[in-house]
Amino acid sequence: MKGLLRWLLLAVLAGVLLQLFFVLRIAVAVSVDPESTTFQRSEAWRIASQKDRLRWRQDWVPYDRISEHLKRAVIASEDDGFATHDGVDWEAIEKAWERNAKAEEQAARRSQLRPNARPPKIVGGSTITQQLAKNLLLSGERTLVRKGQEIVLTFALERLLTKQRILEIYLNNVEWGEGVFGAEAAARHYWRKPAAQLTPYEAARLAVMLPRPRYFEKVPNSGYLASRAQTILARMRHAELP
Repeated sequence: MKGLLRWLLLAVLAGVLLQLFFVLRIAVAVSVDPESTTFQRSEAWRIASQKDRLRWRQDWVPYDRISEHLKRAVIASEDDGFATHDGVDWEAIEKAWERNAKAEEQAARRSQLRPNARPPKIVGGSTITQQLAKNLLLSGERTLVRKGQEIVLTFALERLLTKQRILEIYLNNVEWGEGVFGAEAAARHYWRKPAAQLTPYEAARLAVMLPRPRYFEKVPNSGYLASRAQTILARMRHAELP
């Protein structure tokens, strides 16, 4: 019994120390630009091990050197309540949960008829802050424990960093293609110009890529990409910047 209690106490202590480590990392990010994220490091390893070479492009630029068009486009596409919510959009999570449950139910019915049918498309309902929490500090696994940790870190980000800083770190680290990270690298990779000079349409196209950047990098002439960009373009004027 004493041995079990000792292991439980050690587990609790390890959990507390891990949370303190995460909070310290976030506190440092108030004034120090993160050199890399957990997701980037895992991607670097994947690319290097699978392709025997590492194609990598990332150039950090300050908030005021990122086009306002891109900021508005990303907010309109990914998280239209970013400037006002507390980090988590509970309504969006609930809707995503319902859509995923329906998709899994439909996929189960299809698999009975076609065993090799595609798996259901899972949507997350995550805010920009949640995406940053996941990419900056966590692994990509989909479990309830990891989701709970993500929400805890999301609130820590919102308490310790300003909305502007959160958006700045997010835009400088988010994936926009294989080995392409951040707004500056994406602008130069796709449009041959700095992020500060992106037009509204160019910004909208980049924003639409974010849920599936490696897929859209391979199909730049996708009809969906073009039509969705027009939708985001129309919504950008209503996007509130922090």
